[in-house]
Amino acid sequence: METGLICGDVLEVLSALPAAHADLVITSPPYNIGKEYERRRDLGEYLDWCSHWMAEVHRVTKPCASFWLNLGYLEVPGKGRAVPLPYLLWDRSPFYLLQEVVWHYGAGVAARRAFSPRNEKWLWFVKDPEHYHFDLDAVRDPDVKYPKQKKNGKLKCNPLGKNPGDVWHIPKVTSGSGRASPERTAHPAQFPLAVIERILRACSREGELVLDPFCGSGSTLVACVIHQRRGVGIEIRPDYCAIAERRLRNARARTRELALFG
Repeated sequence: METGLICGDVLEVLSALPAAHADLVITSPPYNIGKEYERRRDLGEYLDWCSHWMAEVHRVTKPCASFWLNLGYLEVPGKGRAVPLPYLLWDRSPFYLLQEVVWHYGAGVAARRAFSPRNEKWLWFVKDPEHYHFDLDAVRDPDVKYPKQKKNGKLKCNPLGKNPGDVWHIPKVTSGSGRASPERTAHPAQFPLAVIERILRACSREGELVLDPFCGSGSTLVACVIHQRRGVGIEIRPDYCAIAERRLRNARARTRELALFG
């Protein structure tokens, strides 16, 4: 299967996919906060909907698969203004929660009566906590303060670098005149490739199948092309599908050029 995009409703498409099909799932669903790409639901309905599609994700993944879920914040009336969605959804699927990773993205909305929000969460789930793929060497951080330091004649740090830890300092995709990120598209909630690439390289092998049920601007599919994975994306909005398809064509063209000219 080549990397590609399916334009349609996430539950309808997932239900048509075969069981035990994907090696890795990376996605970020709507946060139910009234953005242009989502239908605002009652909180209980939203949580049930998430439970439904996450159960389908569990069905279509292989026994040793990982599922990476990005979630932000929403208001729970009478309870909290910015409640992290991970608190409400972490146990609403059959997966095993292995770890929470904090993505610190730097710039963001400025607040006056609270600390300015600068992070979102990634939940790393696995099907089997004893058997899952994780390649630390593929994502080590080469920025080591004392790379030559030794103990008993041996290097204290791995020559490839250090473990990047569970707080990732990766800038978000910015917009605006004079400050827009080079990879910026018209999608209002685009993920930086660097975040997806770290997950992809750590939790999948070349040739394996990666699924993104809420593909948006197509960052997961672009990363699949760059890193020789097969990818399937699902996106309900035709205009976002067009953005993702365009990025996918460009990524394939660049990959072919690199293969020809090095």
